[in-house]
Amino acid sequence: MNASAELLKELRIERKSPPPASGGGGSGRRWLWIAVIAVVLLVAAGAFALFGRTPAVQVETAPAVAIQQGSASSSVLDASGYVVARRMATVSAKITGKVREVMIEEGMRVEAGQIMATLDPIDADAQRSLYASQLQAARSQVAGLEAQQRQAAAEASRLQALVGQQLVSRSQYDQAVAQRDSLRAQLETAQRNVKVANDQLAIADLGVDNNIVRAPFSGVVTAKAAQPGEIVSPLSAGGGFTRTGIGTIVDMDSLEIEVEVGEAFIGRVQPKMPVEAILNAYPEWKIPAEVIAIIPTADRGKATVKVRVALKLKDPRIVPEMGVRVSFLEQAAPQAEAKPQGVRVPAGAVVEREGASVAFVLGDENRVQQRTVQAGQAMGKDRQLLKGVNAGELVVVNPPDTLRDGTRVQQKQTQ
Repeated sequence: MNASAELLKELRIERKSPPPASGGGGSGRRWLWIAVIAVVLLVAAGAFALFGRTPAVQVETAPAVAIQQGSASSSVLDASGYVVARRMATVSAKITGKVREVMIEEGMRVEAGQIMATLDPIDADAQRSLYASQLQAARSQVAGLEAQQRQAAAEASRLQALVGQQLVSRSQYDQAVAQRDSLRAQLETAQRNVKVANDQLAIADLGVDNNIVRAPFSGVVTAKAAQPGEIVSPLSAGGGFTRTGIGTIVDMDSLEIEVEVGEAFIGRVQPKMPVEAILNAYPEWKIPAEVIAIIPTADRGKATVKVRVALKLKDPRIVPEMGVRVSFLEQAAPQAEAKPQGVRVPAGAVVEREGASVAFVLGDENRVQQRTVQAGQAMGKDRQLLKGVNAGELVVVNPPDTLRDGTRVQQKQTQ
């Protein structure tokens, strides 16, 4: 009976826990909708920021460079020419011979006296050996005649004493004196023969040295003209089978510019005149230069006068026969008091907008500012700005017609 009562207690339901509040499911659904709407708004805002923004315009920029007092100069004449070397040589052997070894390559730097090539020296060595043998023979003959001359001199001395004592005849003494004088003359001739043989040996040494081709001055090899086994000669030979040179050397320190200026404009060019040179290979590189001389003769066929221009900058990129454009500059007249001369910008940075000259300056957040500028004189490919742009600011070069004040831009990456 007690066991049954305990089982019934275990099956009894407790009523102490409060029942769940009514309407709880509706409140949870409301917060769920609020979260969904917030997520949708965030996604829409991100999509607008990503796709709704106006794309940046690709532009090219350049810095505005300050112009110092007295440095502003304008071009009075533009011309074209070539880089040339005042010191250039095609090196050849002094004799005709077969090339044994060539020790140069194009682009190689050589010093004065450095061996460039050698010729086969068989003939020269044989000639030198012959002259050396002749010198030794001449010296041997001198030694023999010296011994004979000493003996003859001693014999003449003895006979002279005996003649005084009348022990020998006068004719015998005269014969001994004649023999002594003859040997003395032969000895002098032999000594001269030794000198001749010595000079011949020196000439043979020069012949051996002529088989070695050396650089006449320091420079850079620009052409290699011969190979081992070929015949070279300082004289031109018919048939085209004989080389006239080993290679060509150029002194890179002697590079300058030759320009042909029309007769009608030569009056604008003066010696020591400043020049700005631009190589065709490097159009953005402006090289300072100066007029060396105006050649005092004209080309009748082309009606031009040649002008020599010195490069004030030495650089490995400048090589002979490069095309170059030059601008002959006229220095600005000195002013009484120093005052700012504005800035120098590329000419393409100045454009016309609504009848005014303007330039677009890169500002904050990569947005451009349209500024009205006061343009000065042309400076080659650049333009002087007296007002509107400060030194160091970036200006847009060749701005598109659609570019407006406040437009967001992106600078092009330079290669």
